[in-house]
Amino acid sequence: MTQLNAQEKYRLLNGGVTPRPIAWISTRSKKGIDNLAPYSFFTVASCNPPVLLYTQVTQRSGIDKDTLQNIKETGECVVNIVNSHLLEKMNATSASIAMDESEFDIAEVEHGNSCTVHPFSVTDSPIRYECTLREIISVSDLPTGGTLVLLDVKSVYVRDELYSDEGINQALIDSVGKMGADGYSFTSNYIALNRPE
Repeated sequence: MTQLNAQEKYRLLNGGVTPRPIAWISTRSKKGIDNLAPYSFFTVASCNPPVLLYTQVTQRSGIDKDTLQNIKETGECVVNIVNSHLLEKMNATSASIAMDESEFDIAEVEHGNSCTVHPFSVTDSPIRYECTLREIISVSDLPTGGTLVLLDVKSVYVRDELYSDEGINQALIDSVGKMGADGYSFTSNYIALNRPE
């Protein structure tokens, strides 16, 4: 790996660790500008306490993306889960726009007030996690390096038809996964296997 350049390393990791869930993160700047951006380096870090983790891949410029800047300033965000219905709008929010513009407006994403944090929630997202900042860990500030962001989950919204006493109905979420390059995958072919005893 040491003989490869940054982009070659990125393509091998990004293209092999698939599919990856997508955190569609909404934030609000100190100036009140609402931001919405997708991150596919995303997972659960802990269930007790409930903590989510996403990684910002370092840009060539070395400047933090708006999402991380806003989280640093306000300590709040919402992680919206993406389903196939939201795929194109989510993709539209990955465009680079000026800091004084909102992806909610550019991509025409319906939004509403959150319950425990100030940033908007994506109205049509099937599952939403309202979070506050727990910790930021810098792995590397080199191009395509990473900054890990740990988020404490303060409240969870699950669409009524997806929720039961057993939890979230996995066959109905219709979540989207990120593949390498410009690819995405769907969870329409759901298979359940009992774990061996």
